[in-house]
Amino acid sequence: MWAKMIRGLILKIYYPFLMLLAAVFKKKRESFQAHIIRLNNNLVVKQGIQTKRILLLLPHCIQVDTCKIRITHDINNCKRCGKCEIKDLIGISEAFSLNLYVASGGSIARKIASEVKPELILAVACERDLSSGLADSYPMPAYGIPNQRPFGPCFNTRVDIELVRQAISLFCE
Repeated sequence: MWAKMIRGLILKIYYPFLMLLAAVFKKKRESFQAHIIRLNNNLVVKQGIQTKRILLLLPHCIQVDTCKIRITHDINNCKRCGKCEIKDLIGISEAFSLNLYVASGGSIARKIASEVKPELILAVACERDLSSGLADSYPMPAYGIPNQRPFGPCFNTRVDIELVRQAISLFCE
Protein backbone atom coordinates (compact mmCIF):
# COMPACT_ATOMS: atom_id res chain seq x y z
CA MET A 1 0.00 0.00 0.00
CA TRP A 2 2.88 2.36 0.76
CA ALA A 3 4.24 1.93 -2.79
CA LYS A 4 0.91 3.05 -4.26
CA MET A 5 0.83 6.11 -2.00
CA ILE A 6 4.41 7.11 -2.81
CA ARG A 7 3.67 6.55 -6.49
CA GLY A 8 0.78 9.00 -6.18
CA LEU A 9 3.02 11.62 -4.60
CA ILE A 10 5.61 11.17 -7.34
CA LEU A 11 3.09 11.35 -10.19
CA LYS A 12 0.91 14.14 -8.80
CA ILE A 13 3.48 16.39 -7.08
CA TYR A 14 7.08 15.52 -8.04
CA TYR A 15 6.36 15.00 -11.76
CA PRO A 16 4.62 18.39 -12.26
CA PHE A 17 7.49 20.03 -10.33
CA LEU A 18 10.04 18.41 -12.65
CA MET A 19 8.08 19.57 -15.69
CA LEU A 20 8.21 23.13 -14.30
CA LEU A 21 11.97 22.76 -14.01
CA ALA A 22 12.04 21.39 -17.56
CA ALA A 23 10.53 24.66 -18.75
CA VAL A 24 13.78 26.29 -17.63
CA PHE A 25 16.17 23.40 -18.39
CA LYS A 26 14.71 22.30 -21.72
CA LYS A 27 17.54 19.89 -22.51
CA LYS A 28 16.74 17.96 -19.32
CA ARG A 29 13.04 17.37 -20.07
CA GLU A 30 13.42 13.86 -21.53
CA SER A 31 15.81 12.76 -18.76
CA PHE A 32 13.34 14.07 -16.13
CA GLN A 33 10.55 12.09 -17.83
CA ALA A 34 12.71 8.95 -17.96
CA HIS A 35 13.45 9.40 -14.26
CA ILE A 36 9.72 9.53 -13.45
CA ILE A 37 9.10 6.38 -15.53
CA ARG A 38 11.84 4.48 -13.66
CA LEU A 39 10.53 5.61 -10.25
CA ASN A 40 6.98 4.67 -11.21
CA ASN A 41 7.99 1.26 -12.57
CA ASN A 42 9.97 0.41 -9.43
CA LEU A 43 6.99 1.30 -7.25
CA VAL A 44 4.52 -0.64 -9.40
CA VAL A 45 6.76 -3.72 -9.10
CA LYS A 46 6.92 -3.22 -5.32
CA GLN A 47 3.12 -3.34 -5.21
CA GLY A 48 3.45 -7.07 -5.93
CA ILE A 49 0.68 -7.23 -8.50
CA GLN A 50 0.10 -10.68 -10.01
CA THR A 51 -2.55 -10.81 -12.72
CA LYS A 52 -3.36 -11.93 -16.22
CA ARG A 53 -5.71 -8.96 -16.71
CA ILE A 54 -3.02 -6.84 -18.35
CA LEU A 55 -3.63 -4.25 -21.03
CA LEU A 56 -0.67 -4.02 -23.40
CA LEU A 57 -0.99 -0.56 -24.92
CA LEU A 58 1.08 0.44 -27.95
CA PRO A 59 1.53 3.73 -29.83
CA HIS A 60 0.34 3.86 -33.45
CA CYS A 61 3.82 4.97 -34.54
CA ILE A 62 5.18 1.48 -33.87
CA GLN A 63 3.51 0.34 -37.08
CA VAL A 64 5.74 0.81 -40.12
CA ASP A 65 4.59 3.79 -42.19
CA THR A 66 4.47 1.89 -45.49
CA CYS A 67 1.90 -0.60 -44.20
CA LYS A 68 -1.44 -0.33 -46.00
CA ILE A 69 -3.33 -2.02 -43.14
CA ARG A 70 -4.49 0.24 -40.31
CA ILE A 71 -4.46 -1.48 -36.95
CA THR A 72 -5.53 1.35 -34.66
CA HIS A 73 -9.17 0.16 -34.64
CA ASP A 74 -8.44 -3.57 -34.59
CA ILE A 75 -5.04 -5.12 -33.98
CA ASN A 76 -6.29 -8.32 -35.64
CA ASN A 77 -6.21 -6.51 -39.00
CA CYS A 78 -2.42 -6.99 -38.92
CA LYS A 79 -1.20 -9.40 -41.61
CA ARG A 80 1.86 -10.27 -39.49
CA CYS A 81 4.34 -9.58 -42.29
CA GLY A 82 7.17 -8.93 -39.82
CA LYS A 83 8.13 -5.46 -41.09
CA CYS A 84 7.42 -4.07 -37.63
CA GLU A 85 7.17 -5.57 -34.15
CA ILE A 86 3.38 -5.77 -34.15
CA LYS A 87 3.59 -9.42 -35.24
CA ASP A 88 5.77 -10.31 -32.24
CA LEU A 89 3.63 -8.29 -29.84
CA ILE A 90 0.46 -10.02 -31.05
CA GLY A 91 2.22 -13.36 -30.46
CA ILE A 92 3.16 -12.31 -26.93
CA SER A 93 -0.36 -11.10 -26.16
CA GLU A 94 -1.82 -14.39 -27.41
CA ALA A 95 0.70 -16.48 -25.45
CA PHE A 96 -0.12 -14.67 -22.21
CA SER A 97 -3.84 -14.02 -22.99
CA LEU A 98 -3.39 -10.25 -22.68
CA ASN A 99 -5.49 -7.45 -24.12
CA LEU A 100 -3.49 -5.71 -26.86
CA TYR A 101 -4.48 -2.35 -28.29
CA VAL A 102 -2.90 0.38 -30.37
CA ALA A 103 -3.75 3.95 -29.41
CA SER A 104 -3.32 7.00 -31.59
CA GLY A 105 -3.15 9.36 -28.61
CA GLY A 106 -3.73 9.89 -24.91
CA SER A 107 -7.50 10.33 -25.15
CA ILE A 108 -7.89 7.06 -27.03
CA ALA A 109 -5.55 5.31 -24.57
CA ARG A 110 -7.68 6.49 -21.63
CA LYS A 111 -10.86 5.34 -23.41
CA ILE A 112 -9.36 1.90 -24.08
CA ALA A 113 -8.26 1.54 -20.45
CA SER A 114 -11.72 2.51 -19.15
CA GLU A 115 -13.41 0.00 -21.48
CA VAL A 116 -10.99 -2.91 -20.91
CA LYS A 117 -10.77 -2.36 -17.12
CA PRO A 118 -7.40 -4.10 -16.68
CA GLU A 119 -5.71 -4.71 -13.35
CA LEU A 120 -2.45 -3.40 -14.84
CA ILE A 121 -1.48 -1.36 -17.89
CA LEU A 122 1.77 -2.15 -19.66
CA ALA A 123 2.38 0.83 -21.95
CA VAL A 124 4.92 1.40 -24.70
CA ALA A 125 5.49 5.00 -25.82
CA CYS A 126 7.99 7.84 -25.88
CA GLU A 127 9.08 9.34 -22.56
CA ARG A 128 6.78 12.34 -22.99
CA ASP A 129 3.64 10.28 -23.60
CA LEU A 130 4.58 7.64 -21.03
CA SER A 131 5.27 10.04 -18.18
CA SER A 132 2.04 11.98 -18.75
CA GLY A 133 0.09 8.75 -19.30
CA LEU A 134 1.37 7.26 -16.06
CA ALA A 135 0.26 10.38 -14.19
CA ASP A 136 -3.14 10.34 -15.92
CA SER A 137 -3.74 6.66 -15.19
CA TYR A 138 -3.03 6.88 -11.45
CA PRO A 139 -4.23 5.11 -9.25
CA MET A 140 -4.41 2.33 -11.87
CA PRO A 141 -1.06 0.51 -11.81
CA ALA A 142 0.76 1.24 -15.06
CA TYR A 143 4.26 0.14 -16.08
CA GLY A 144 6.01 2.03 -18.87
CA ILE A 145 8.48 0.86 -21.50
CA PRO A 146 10.05 3.68 -23.55
CA ASN A 147 10.10 3.05 -27.26
CA GLN A 148 13.08 3.50 -29.53
CA ARG A 149 12.97 6.28 -32.12
CA PRO A 150 15.65 5.56 -34.75
CA PHE A 151 13.88 7.80 -37.30
CA GLY A 152 12.78 10.53 -34.89
CA PRO A 153 9.61 10.96 -32.88
CA CYS A 154 6.31 9.36 -33.94
CA PHE A 155 7.71 7.67 -37.05
CA ASN A 156 8.53 3.97 -37.40
CA THR A 157 9.33 3.61 -33.72
CA ARG A 158 10.42 0.32 -32.21
CA VAL A 159 10.30 -1.50 -28.89
CA ASP A 160 12.64 -4.03 -27.35
CA ILE A 161 10.51 -7.19 -27.40
CA GLU A 162 12.59 -8.75 -24.64
CA LEU A 163 11.81 -5.81 -22.33
CA VAL A 164 8.11 -6.38 -22.98
CA ARG A 165 8.46 -10.10 -22.14
CA GLN A 166 10.39 -9.29 -18.97
CA ALA A 167 7.78 -6.77 -17.86
CA ILE A 168 4.95 -9.25 -18.45
CA SER A 169 6.79 -11.91 -16.45
CA LEU A 170 6.98 -9.49 -13.49
CA PHE A 171 3.19 -9.38 -13.26
CA CYS A 172 1.70 -12.49 -14.87
CA GLU A 173 0.41 -15.15 -12.54
